[in-house]
Amino acid sequence: MSDIQFVFAMLVTFQIKHLIGDYLLQTGWMVRGKSTPGLGFIFPLSIHVFIHAATTFAIVWVVNPTLWWLAIFDFAAHFTMDTIKSNPGLLGRFTNMNKQSFWIPFGIDQMVHHLTHYIIIWVLLMHR
Repeated sequence: MSDIQFVFAMLVTFQIKHLIGDYLLQTGWMVRGKSTPGLGFIFPLSIHVFIHAATTFAIVWVVNPTLWWLAIFDFAAHFTMDTIKSNPGLLGRFTNMNKQSFWIPFGIDQMVHHLTHYIIIWVLLMHR
C-alpha cells in the first residue's frame, strides 16, 4: 500500500471511529453529564473519552502496536477539548441551537478532534 493509500485508509477509518465515538456510542447520560457543574462532569466525560481512546488503541494496535501511547494522546486531547466545550465558564455548552454561541464551540470541538486524528495518522505514517 502506498503512503497516499495508507493516509486515505486512515482518514476513512478515523472518520468512522469519530462517528461511532461521538454519535453512536455517546449516550444522553454522557451528554448531560459532561455539562454537570463542579466536578460531576468527570465520570461521564471519562467514559465518553475512554471509548475514543479504546477505538484509537484498536486502530493503532493493528497498524503499529509500538505506538499504543497514541490512544493516551487521543484521550488527553479529547478530554481537554470536551471539558472546555462543556464548561459554561469556558466556551460553554449552550442549548439554543439557533444561536451562533452554540455552533462556534461545537465547530471548534469537531475541528480539534479531527486535527487530533490527523496528528495520529501523521505519526502512524512516519513509523510505517
